[in-house]
Amino acid sequence: MANIAVIGSGFSGLSAASCLSQAGHRVTILEKNSLPGGRARKFEESGFMFDMGPSWYWMPDVFEKFYNRFGKTTTDFYSLQRLDPSYRIFFSKNDILDVPAGEESLFSMFEKREKGSGLRLKKFLEEGKYKYEVGINKLVYKPGLSIAELFDGSLIKGLLKLHVFQSLSSYVRKNFRDPGLIQMLEFPVLFLGAAPSKTPALYSLMNYADMALGTWYPKGGMCQIVNAMSTIAKSQGVDFQLNSEVDGIYVQNGVIESLKVNGSSRKFDYVVASADYHHVEQQLLPPEYRQYSEKYWQDRVMAPSSLIFYLGINKRLKNLLHHNLFFDQDFGLHVREIYDHPAWPTNPLFYVCCPSITDDSVAPAGSENLFILVPVATGLQDTEEIRTKYFELIMSRLESLTGQSIRENIIYRKGYAHRDFIQDYHAFKGNAYGLANTVLQTANLKPTIVNKKVSNLFYTGQLTVPGPGVPPSIISGQVVAGALIERERKAGR
Repeated sequence: MANIAVIGSGFSGLSAASCLSQAGHRVTILEKNSLPGGRARKFEESGFMFDMGPSWYWMPDVFEKFYNRFGKTTTDFYSLQRLDPSYRIFFSKNDILDVPAGEESLFSMFEKREKGSGLRLKKFLEEGKYKYEVGINKLVYKPGLSIAELFDGSLIKGLLKLHVFQSLSSYVRKNFRDPGLIQMLEFPVLFLGAAPSKTPALYSLMNYADMALGTWYPKGGMCQIVNAMSTIAKSQGVDFQLNSEVDGIYVQNGVIESLKVNGSSRKFDYVVASADYHHVEQQLLPPEYRQYSEKYWQDRVMAPSSLIFYLGINKRLKNLLHHNLFFDQDFGLHVREIYDHPAWPTNPLFYVCCPSITDDSVAPAGSENLFILVPVATGLQDTEEIRTKYFELIMSRLESLTGQSIRENIIYRKGYAHRDFIQDYHAFKGNAYGLANTVLQTANLKPTIVNKKVSNLFYTGQLTVPGPGVPPSIISGQVVAGALIERERKAGR
């Protein structure tokens, strides 16, 4: 039985810790913050409960598969509600699209906007289903340690069907012409960390996840996933040590001798870093044991950061659903200002989550809970003046597009952006979502889960395989746990 430290209690850390403890190891989670969950933490203020980060519940099968591993099912922890409509898109004040749940309704909706597109969507989703089944069940569970992992007969046989060498943008445009439908199909990859023109069409599997598998909501908020995974970890014997920041990693002869935790030395046989990969490598490890140079990290294509506003509103709002996308400005310009010419956006797209429409428990009676997110480039200067400027800009458009006053009814407001991501998570360049899923940053081309210079150090999370997002992070923890367990097996321990 090995004594293992997991640095960080985000989804990947909770996942890895549970799997390692289930395998018989003694596992300690070291979490710098006062609550587990990483970016998925919650906070409460003035009667409102805010999920701090993830708000979309896609790929319910990934969660169910994880819970099943421990003899549990989703319903043991929370009640899931499928949202219908899944979300609302504002293209303009007079062009508002509600995206229905259920494929037949989707085919009809597409057909109304573009003649012939209903049948094309059916084929598009069939191809997306194949990509999902191969991608989620095969590709993402591979540790990315060797190119040979991709020499799987079924993968090679179906390589052309995966559209790995075609961009999502060209793939979507080959099938659809309506600008609104194109934006709808391209938006999921915006949060995967690359422009649609630079994202492999493999990721149309996200459209299948969205449209066929559905958009869900766990009653009580996304924090219920953290509660569920924490409960599993504790049931497996994982020791949670909160307010415990790792300040340094001491290595001798290629082996971690100890961790410096809140100034004190702690010994472990293995360390799994679920904290920010760049921070662990460039700040905690001695220089001679770093696998990647600072130049390597600076050259990585990052997924976006986010400017977020958490708002408590003392009245009920109209014309909003649980999830709302505001695409009333130039989609292409905003994408370029995230990836090609990083800058604060000229006229940003934005997203509004209003969970109190679905769940009365997250806001006082007669009130609304709003989560507003603007995807922005990483590494930008983040000041109160900039936050205020974008708050006013966003609120003016939100009020205009929904036809109501909101600002005068705000009784709680909190902003969150780059400097908060850095302070709370040591996030590289203030990133919110990790490393972009470009062709050159896929599978074994991502930063590796093992440190080849330090034999007992592993990495998990959104800067390594399989990539950003809640389901991939949960999978990442399982993948790294499997790699560590396999190393122990080969060593005969």
